Amino acid sequence: MPTISAMRIDSLKNAPDRAGRFWVTFSDGTRLGLYRQTVEDFGLYPGKELDDEEFARLGVEAGKMSAKMRAVRIVSASSVSKRDLEQRLVRKGEDPEQARAAVEWMSDLHLVDDRATAEQVVRSCISKGYGLQRAKQALYEKQIPKAYWDEVLENYPDQTEKIQDFLRARLYADSDEKQKKRAIDALIRRGHSYGVIKKALESLSFDTEDMFED
Repeated sequence: MPTISAMRIDSLKNAPDRAGRFWVTFSDGTRLGLYRQTVEDFGLYPGKELDDEEFARLGVEAGKMSAKMRAVRIVSASSVSKRDLEQRLVRKGEDPEQARAAVEWMSDLHLVDDRATAEQVVRSCISKGYGLQRAKQALYEKQIPKAYWDEVLENYPDQTEKIQDFLRARLYADSDEKQKKRAIDALIRRGHSYGVIKKALESLSFDTEDMFED
């Protein structure tokens, strides 16, 4: 009969690190950061021996739990789309297959929702006084599926008053062309169209004769 090799646990930290992982060191020097559930599911303790099959299964389950817990931390820190979350997990070193599974797990628990994230992104853009184009850019950066764009942008409010407030805070009656250009460029970066900016300037009695429509 073939000899079945065994991996012995040399040490198991009795307190978790900041990420909630318990570090386990095996007889061959392998170290695994395991979450409490995995430690308990496998009944791990110093001196316990795992055969090759058990050790391989432990590695798989550890990967699954690592991806899930990292996904929870990412979603807790910021709003993300499913695609964005999956890519972040892979960039952080999670196995691509485990990353996809973790995203689906989060989705099943309604902890990540592309439409809800899209709505949140748009609300944030509106509150910051961004124009429609900047909101579209934000949706693109968050990797929100385009199927949601029309719906969440359908009632994007007119930003004229916020543009006027922005201009009032930066320009005065005697502001020169250079100051005016800086203000206009800043508004364009915020996603407002040149034509809308021009109208806002005119409503505040600024001369726009030398300006061109986009």
